[in-house]
Amino acid sequence: MEWTGLQSTYSYTERDVALYALGIGACASNAVDQDELKYVYHEDGQQFIKVLPTFAALLTLESLPNGFDLPGLQYDPRLLLHGQQYIELYKPFPSSCHIQNKVSLAGLHDKGKAAILEIETKSYEKESGDLLCMNRTTVYLRGAGGFSKSSKPFSYSNYPPNQTPAALLYRLSGDYNPLHSDPMFAKVAGFSQPILHGLCTLGFAVRAIIKSICKGDSDRIKSITGRFLLHVYPGETLVTEMWLEGSRVIYRTLVKERKRTVLSGSVGLSGLNSSL
Repeated sequence: MEWTGLQSTYSYTERDVALYALGIGACASNAVDQDELKYVYHEDGQQFIKVLPTFAALLTLESLPNGFDLPGLQYDPRLLLHGQQYIELYKPFPSSCHIQNKVSLAGLHDKGKAAILEIETKSYEKESGDLLCMNRTTVYLRGAGGFSKSSKPFSYSNYPPNQTPAALLYRLSGDYNPLHSDPMFAKVAGFSQPILHGLCTLGFAVRAIIKSICKGDSDRIKSITGRFLLHVYPGETLVTEMWLEGSRVIYRTLVKERKRTVLSGSVGLSGLNSSL
């Protein structure tokens, strides 16, 4: 199966940056939290606000507006599940920017009754041409397998208070998949109600790492891996546990009410003080 890839653009403003931060819980428990206020407000003007590292995942939203259109691959988009996200960060994001994306097929794996698809997106600052980040998105396509021999998918992975409207708030950052807002759509996909975006859960987890390990300095984050293990319902309480191993944080996020792990992965760091 061949796919030539595509290019797309994505633009964001200071308002988008602040809305995203609020969507993953920044300042939710304390509106003047000095560690997180910088993501939504700056005394010298909004052009100086900081961009959270997981904002990078939003840059892929415009890359595939009509789903994954691959010749010969048939699937029901209602049965698509986001399996894993890997992000590499090469330089801090400006508070507003015009982005040029280059998208390529990184892997397609037949798992019998399903297929695993890996899409790689490199995002460049349009004006300077600088490479800002790379996203590798892994999706699980139920009912789309059976087209070839099975293969092992590529993987980078090594093994706060609840917010009931979290999915509705997060979708304002651009991910309007009805799985996260439409009760009937969610039931067709096999869930009792709309579920939280996996990237929203990832945002909550990385925020916890920035606050606990990085002492509020998000520029220390250089890479992020998140494997989505189980769905989260809006209103459930997320608890992130983390372990520092050299320049890497191993973490897992659990739903307190069900005592189940919903996300696991690692975060690569730079510039950590040896006393941490």
